[in-house]
This record gives sequence, C-alpha cells and structure tokens, in this order.
Amino acid sequence: MTPHQPIPQFRGRSLPFSPGITAATAQRVLLQISRDRGSAALMLLIPCMLMVLLKLMFRDAEESFERVGPQVFGIFPVIVMYLVASVSTLRERTSGTAERLLTLPVQRLDIVFGYSLAFAFLAMLQAVLSTLLAIGPLGLDIKGPAYLLMVIAMLGALLGLALGLLVSAFARNEFQAVQFLPAGVLPQFLVCGLFVPRAEMHDALDGLARVMPMTYAVQAATEAATHEGVTGIFVRDAVLILLCVIGVLVASAATLKR
Repeated sequence: MTPHQPIPQFRGRSLPFSPGITAATAQRVLLQISRDRGSAALMLLIPCMLMVLLKLMFRDAEESFERVGPQVFGIFPVIVMYLVASVSTLRERTSGTAERLLTLPVQRLDIVFGYSLAFAFLAMLQAVLSTLLAIGPLGLDIKGPAYLLMVIAMLGALLGLALGLLVSAFARNEFQAVQFLPAGVLPQFLVCGLFVPRAEMHDALDGLARVMPMTYAVQAATEAATHEGVTGIFVRDAVLILLCVIGVLVASAATLKR
C-alpha cells in the first residue's frame, strides 16, 4: 500500500465481522498453539488419558463404565478447553497483543470468532481422538452412532472455550484464571447428574442444574448412548448448548475495550 492509497474502511459492512480478518486471527492462534507443545498436548491427549483412567477405574464394573463413559464426553472437554483458552487469552491480554489488535480497523467479533474458529478446529481433533479411543480400544458400547458423541465433545469444548474467553476478561493473571474454575465449572460438574441422578437431588439443586449448560451436555451424551437414533431430547440439548456458547462469546466480545 502506497502512502497515497486510502486506508480500507470496515465501517458500514453488512456483517458485524470480517471473514478474512477472522480467518487470519484463527490462523495466528493455531500457529501459536502449534509452537506450544504443552498446550497442544493438553487439549488433544489429556481427554484420552482421562478416558483410559476411567476405564481402569471401572475394569471390574463394566456396567458403571458403560453408564459414566458417555457422560464424561460432556464434562472433560469443558474443563480442558476452559483451562487452555482462559490462560492463552489472558496471556494475550496481559502482553498487550489484544489491545494492539484493537487499534487496527477490526471488530471485536473478528477477534473472538477468530479464537473460536481456531479452538473449534482443535476441539474437532480432540473429539475424534477421544471418541475413537473410547469405542475402539476401550470398548465403550453405545446404542447410537459414534458421531453423536463427537458432536457433544465438540460442543463441550466450545463451551469451555467460551467460558475461558469470558473469564480471561476478569482475571489479572493465570493463577486467577484457574481460581475461577471452582466457582464457574466445578459446580456444574457436581450437579450435572454424573454422581447422583437429577431426579434424586434436592429441588434446589435440580433447579440449579437446569440453568447450567454442562447438565445438557451430559444429558445429550446419555441420549446418544442409550438410543439408537437422534432423539428430540438430544437435538434440544445440543441446541441449548450451542445457544449458550453463542451468548457467552458475544459477552466475551463485549469485554474487549478499545
């Protein structure tokens, strides 16, 4: 661009974000993660390791593994992606990268959607690896098609991503980002129905579980494991999770200040 050429203006665009800038942001994030082997291993291999540990725990209780195995597809990806996304995004905020990006003619949704696109690709790899491991070598038997578990694992990872992006706006350092985990994620883990069926919980806990997205991830995974086809409950729960992800991402974009 020569000094006499006008700077492109992005105002007045028909979309609230630029697909080109979003794709460039996603490419940059993927490149950074590829250089950080620890984060890449955490996202892709930790869920698989946890599934192996779960199988060993229930090696003498196959029925328990058949019940719990599908449900953790709605839990493990949320926790793992939350940790990676919150810490990675916080580093960019504290290093000034996010602020420098916002000095350019880009929209806040360009940045948030760029991160989401990059982590969605990683979530897809994570879901494929963990599903193939569970139904293959670990022998997890489900009635529904395996791709439904992949869908739930991806949605769970996107939920963890959205929560991590949002939390990074309020944490001052990585330690504080991790501190938000017991407050925002672990309560969902306790009341989602993994340990005690929701029908047997106190009414207050059941009401709390109804407003937590992880509950619907666990419920959808159970539907996939216990029914041969795609049920209405599965579709409803998947849509609810997706809407929650979109809502949290929009809230995350609102936290980016120029």
